[in-house]
Amino acid sequence: MKKTISGIRGIVGTDFGIKDTIRFCRNFASLTDGGCVTGMDTRPSSEMMMHAAHAGLMDGGASVCSMGMVPTPVVFREARRTTGAGVMVTSSHNPLEWNGLKFILSGRGINGAELSSIVAEQTGRDGSIGTAAAPGTLDNHTSSYVEEAAEIIGDVEGGPRVVVDVGGGAAIHTAPRLYSKIGCRVDTINMERGSRDPDPTTDSLDALVASSSKADAGFAFDLDGDRLVIVMGGAKQSPDTTLGLGVAGALERGCKNFVLSADTSLGVERLIQGGGGISTRAKVGEANVVDEMIRRKAQAGGEGSSGGFILSEFNHCRDGLLAGGMIMSMMQKDDRGKRLREVLEVLGRYHIVRTKIRADPAKHDHMMAKAARWLEARCSEVQRLDGLKGIVGEESWILVRASNTEDAVRISAESDDAVECTALARGMSHAMQQDR
Repeated sequence: MKKTISGIRGIVGTDFGIKDTIRFCRNFASLTDGGCVTGMDTRPSSEMMMHAAHAGLMDGGASVCSMGMVPTPVVFREARRTTGAGVMVTSSHNPLEWNGLKFILSGRGINGAELSSIVAEQTGRDGSIGTAAAPGTLDNHTSSYVEEAAEIIGDVEGGPRVVVDVGGGAAIHTAPRLYSKIGCRVDTINMERGSRDPDPTTDSLDALVASSSKADAGFAFDLDGDRLVIVMGGAKQSPDTTLGLGVAGALERGCKNFVLSADTSLGVERLIQGGGGISTRAKVGEANVVDEMIRRKAQAGGEGSSGGFILSEFNHCRDGLLAGGMIMSMMQKDDRGKRLREVLEVLGRYHIVRTKIRADPAKHDHMMAKAARWLEARCSEVQRLDGLKGIVGEESWILVRASNTEDAVRISAESDDAVECTALARGMSHAMQQDR
């Protein structure tokens, strides 16, 4: 089981189950102001885990407003708009046998101190329910997310066509409704659960590439609908492109202050600089980026590796649904996509490789020590904001860090030279796996 500020995740029936869900949600109830909105993705275990989450929340005294199957950005938005607190039953982009919990307080993800309270053991409690002096209530709740997101995006003229690949996930209703409402022509594919890999950043998206050949764009979501990967010009784009296009839209809205994760492409940073904005780097992870955005009063930002764009005025989470709408709205301007082509040209100057080495967490320190020696011998600077980031030159870097969501060490490398980028990633991978 992984317990981080990004959420609690595990393989159902192996290291994560109903009793865990009840305990964590009962503890979380004590951090709320008495109300909590909930949602779930489409995993086989999600409905079961949702019932357990409701039991824990109610036993902890929280009154629950259940939205059923909805994307994560909807839960964040409703928590911000109504109760302040929320729980999303999801394991995001992990395989179907996984599940987990995302916790929301004050409309944002939890911090380290709040996580400690949630995962604390409960003396004398065995996972049973019905012991609270004043248990909470349970009611159904309907979201106004689509209407509010459409108001932020505005009407899109010309009826651009978008193909939405929901991947059998929670965006199945919300994404088509939103894009239709702003004026797009919408087709959908992969409606059934299991029809595509849960993570669009690693899937080839062949069906979307084929289906969107005559459309203006194709959008692929993960199971809980917060990650967005784009298909344009007959090709799958990098997740950093999602963030870059979202940032371009934010710049057009007048945003100037941005926060980017440590592993986000330099191309996104260059877009911000070219638009007269400033950017700050934060640790990888949605919650880390949001915390830094709140601290710096940043208007927008995100995480390149997950295709995660965040617009502070609307949601304190990565919101692929909103990002998609903002991207479609850009198509009506400057000869239907001139600005989009300019953005894609800037982002296309950079080559980025992201890979991972699966490893038991007990081995991570040893592997990171090897990485440090490798970087110190080759880089002009080694930064330690998040893991180890070696600066190779003005246009090249490599980052090594332990994953927040899997038993793995992640390697990210970028350069304006494709050969150098590949060599950096391969060299680091080889160095870390010697004598494992």
